[in-house]
Amino acid sequence: MKRWKKLLLALLVVVLFSQIPFAYRRYKLGRLQAAIQQVNSQRRNSEKSDYLEYTGVMHVHSFLGGHSTGNFEQIIAAAQANQLRFVVMTEHTSDRFNTAAMTLKGTHGGILFINGTEFRAGNADRLLLVPGDELANDSRPSSSEDVITRTKAAARLAFVAYPQEFKSWTARGYDGVEVYNVYTDALQINPVTMFFDGLWSYRSYPDLLFANFYRRPDRNLQKWDEAIGSTSRRLVATAGNDAHANVGFSLNSDSGKPLFGVTLDPYERSFRLVRLHVLLPNDKQLDAESLLASLGAGHCFIGFDLFGDTSGFSFSASNGVEHKIQGDEILFEKEVKLSVNTPAPSRVILLKDGKAIKDENAVGRKEYLVAEKGSYRVEVYLPQLGKPVGDQPWIISNPIYVR
Repeated sequence: MKRWKKLLLALLVVVLFSQIPFAYRRYKLGRLQAAIQQVNSQRRNSEKSDYLEYTGVMHVHSFLGGHSTGNFEQIIAAAQANQLRFVVMTEHTSDRFNTAAMTLKGTHGGILFINGTEFRAGNADRLLLVPGDELANDSRPSSSEDVITRTKAAARLAFVAYPQEFKSWTARGYDGVEVYNVYTDALQINPVTMFFDGLWSYRSYPDLLFANFYRRPDRNLQKWDEAIGSTSRRLVATAGNDAHANVGFSLNSDSGKPLFGVTLDPYERSFRLVRLHVLLPNDKQLDAESLLASLGAGHCFIGFDLFGDTSGFSFSASNGVEHKIQGDEILFEKEVKLSVNTPAPSRVILLKDGKAIKDENAVGRKEYLVAEKGSYRVEVYLPQLGKPVGDQPWIISNPIYVR
């Protein structure tokens, strides 16, 4: 055999062997899909509650912010396809016009839209302002504290975005922290690995490719827990889809109409990955006022619904006199009983002031008696999904503050 043929054969063997891990990862995604279907088939009916649950997404961008070509029609259609009840827009600012005023707001296609702003302070801190702030479009640099003060004076909500980069933790008045962000997680992707994962798995499991890079946001959760401890305030945890629909390529006509292209992060897919589940009192209708009131109170939880429908999860507390839900304070009366209900058998970790104090498997309903004041929250896992997904949170609750 000629030398060049031997080299070509050797190269072919190397290429074939290099693909074995990606073929195996495709096989694992198939098993994961089957496991997710099993989880959804084991869902229990939700218990009666004084609250109604509404599912939506937060941290969404359109063409207005300059980082996306996504249009309103695509966003509305994606929300409808995912059966969402609300979408919180967070447009990037512009020196020329008020992007928050121009984006989606009100009800469109049966979905409630809130017009928000993603603001970048002079020190590069970023905040999500909901509803959006017209003055946030001012090109003059402002401090985070100034913007938060102005936002609170206008009865709006302010959330710390990208907490791993945030510097102004001593600022007063922010309402919560975006503890998980899809874009931040995706930055950990090895592009070569993802390229071959895409070749093997994109056609069959485009959504589940998220499982290959999803990781618990350890540092962000720590910063959130520490901020609650240092400020002694209630701070709401949110998750951001950071949806732009701007990853991919396309060939367009002179009029801008797409002739051919592939979008790797369409809104419909982004909206499936992680969602906010907001709880409203039974006697309240879903509108901008009620949604923002419940969101600001922390009456919500984060659900990674791609891995199983998290609807029906509950976390509550009773001291024998009053009954409270996540986001609330409850008075310490000798002891407080915390109650957790999961939609399917799960591993539940109870944390006090950010530290795990209980860790139990196969939990459907569980009660914990606590005899100390503190901030209590739970994380729910699905070990039956296998690694690595089974080692990452399926649900992240907001705290109950025992005072």
